[in-house]
Amino acid sequence: MAAKLLLIAAGGTGGHMFPAQALAESMLARGWRVKLSTDERGARYAGGFPEAVRIEKTASATFARGGVAAKLAVPFRIAGGVLKAIWSQVADRPAVVVGFGGYPSIPALTAAWVLRRPRMIHEQNGVLGRVNQIFAPRVDRVACGTWPAALPQGVEGAPTGNPVRAAVLERAAAPYIPPGDYPMSMVVIGGSQGARILSDVVPAAVAQLPEPLLANLRIAHQARDEDAARAAAAYEAAGVRVEIAPFFPDIPRRLSEAQLVISRSGASSVADISVIGRPSILIPYAAATGDHQAANARGLAEAQAAVVIPEKLLDAATLAGHIAAILGNPDAAETMARNALSEGKPDATARLVALVEELAGDPT
Repeated sequence: MAAKLLLIAAGGTGGHMFPAQALAESMLARGWRVKLSTDERGARYAGGFPEAVRIEKTASATFARGGVAAKLAVPFRIAGGVLKAIWSQVADRPAVVVGFGGYPSIPALTAAWVLRRPRMIHEQNGVLGRVNQIFAPRVDRVACGTWPAALPQGVEGAPTGNPVRAAVLERAAAPYIPPGDYPMSMVVIGGSQGARILSDVVPAAVAQLPEPLLANLRIAHQARDEDAARAAAAYEAAGVRVEIAPFFPDIPRRLSEAQLVISRSGASSVADISVIGRPSILIPYAAATGDHQAANARGLAEAQAAVVIPEKLLDAATLAGHIAAILGNPDAAETMARNALSEGKPDATARLVALVEELAGDPT
């Protein structure tokens, strides 16, 4: 008898893909087969998925990109993707379909709705994305990574937390070394969008730090290729050791070794920081839909685990003051790390697995 099939549908950003990857890893370990339905762009972000996950590329589109001709073609591309997804789900029937958001999830979720397959969405943020807003009333479960979440009227959510990858769980609650008069690590994470402001402001802020802090500071900074040289020159002028890359594949290790994290407040970044347990300065992406990054940051801010700086208030002097206040006060930094850990949900994947198995009719 063939193993049950979980069909995961997700868009092409880390915010969608990381929790999808965590669920895939867990379901494979439980003997399920797993497919990932995404588009060409999404497939480029799927390199971290286990080799056993079959990647199924399905056409989709968004009105947010391209010119007039591209926008006119959107309904036809989506319709073609839906027809392909329906055929695929008839040929290889999924026991459950789970969407993680992003327009590439539209075909698989629509096909599951047409075929009345058990289906669920997982929303990582405190405000539902556009695609999940559409499907929330049309699925059997709405799993919420951030709680409370703003849901459409009449829709009930199941607070699960945001699943983190196995590499993050391996570093969960890693002992925190408070800042002191020795080499200290700071990690700067810009996320997949809107990283330019961090590449401009963080090096300028670091240059304003007191000399004793500068002498001990080691920085790992994720920056877009077009911003990397400018950021590197600013750090070099400040005399700081820095490593700059567009993406660090070993970010869980770097977080676990950090005394401080400066980050956007994307849902996956907040989840990773919480599960590992590190002090952070969060700068919500101002252009995020529904200001959802501010909602994501609220839990850590209220727990006094993070300093949150709205983008409109971010400047080098303000940021430098907060960096110095945290790295110059070991007791406060250690308290922030403990508070962050109290907000972590390392069992988020297990909660999501339980919902999948419930929909599949498996005994719990």
